[in-house]
Amino acid sequence: MPRVRNDAHRLIEECMLAANVCSADFIQQGKQPGLYRVHEGPTPEKQDILRAYLKALGLGLSISDTPHPSEFQRIADATKDRPDAEQIHMMLLRSMSQAMYTPVNSGHFGLAYDAYTHFTSPIRRYPDLLVHRVIKAILEARKYQLPALPTPGEAHEKLKARLQKNSAARRRSDDETPQLRRQSPEMLAWEAAGLHCSANERRADEASRDVEAWLKCKYMKEHLGEEFGGTVSAATSFGLFVTLDDLHVEGLVHITELGGEYFRSDEIRQELRGERTGIRYGLGTRVRVQVSRVDLDGRKIDFRLVREGDELLSRAMRDKGVAPAGERGQPAKAADKRAARKQRDAERGARPSPIQALKSAVKKAATKVQKNGKARKPRR
Repeated sequence: MPRVRNDAHRLIEECMLAANVCSADFIQQGKQPGLYRVHEGPTPEKQDILRAYLKALGLGLSISDTPHPSEFQRIADATKDRPDAEQIHMMLLRSMSQAMYTPVNSGHFGLAYDAYTHFTSPIRRYPDLLVHRVIKAILEARKYQLPALPTPGEAHEKLKARLQKNSAARRRSDDETPQLRRQSPEMLAWEAAGLHCSANERRADEASRDVEAWLKCKYMKEHLGEEFGGTVSAATSFGLFVTLDDLHVEGLVHITELGGEYFRSDEIRQELRGERTGIRYGLGTRVRVQVSRVDLDGRKIDFRLVREGDELLSRAMRDKGVAPAGERGQPAKAADKRAARKQRDAERGARPSPIQALKSAVKKAATKVQKNGKARKPRR
């Protein structure tokens, strides 16, 4: 069910943000190491993708080489009344980096804070406890000793490699590199603690998404063949990802289900475009889909695009022994297939198709030859 935010939610959120900012400032003033919640700006690659997307839309808006959060807010405000506002805002969010824990404070880009940490949050986390211990140590005028952490795991190593890649992509200046290399053993330990907490956070999120995906698949398994309205949430070279209204369930409409024409993928506009008809499917496009397949083990849901006037496809499904949308039960029998064909012929005014006419003519000719052959058969 969709969540509705009221004034009580906003009040609690503002108090939480104020506590986190105050805690980060207090740790900085106490000159003790701790974990900050850092959210860096978009990488140069993501900036280029966003600029190309905004230019392709002809909005006349863009971001600078060193973007500020206010630039993203300005674009969001300027496009909020457009029909494709949801699509534009989604692209703005996807250009952002993912927040992480680190002892090196570089601010929070998304919230536009110079210093931010997790003193309090809806779910208690280990980084929150570390921040509490550092604040207690500062109040007691002593040094907090970081405990030994477990051996880094696979998630830790993956995150470390990705952070190194992002650091290289940001083209950090040469004067910053020696500062990182001259870090004390204490700061290196805090850096490892930040990586450990960030990796575990991502691993927990992945586990939560996996369970959620399985539950969604289990639910949708009971609605095979039913139709739903939805919105395109991603456009790829192999199809469209559609999120259903109200249910917030995402599935794939494979490119082969989009119709009998060739579709080109436009990475800049984030859309698929048909070469013959010019029809476009991009982020935010409203569609109607039918649940065609659910894979519980793979956590995947497949949709089929539904268009007006899909009766011909429904008839073809009946001829193949498959129940069309909204029909349940066993595959159709041979008698049902024949009845469906007779009904189809009656709707056409008893006028057979060219193929049927050819088959009928060949059958009549074969019968005639067979009768003539029997009549001319010599007697013994």
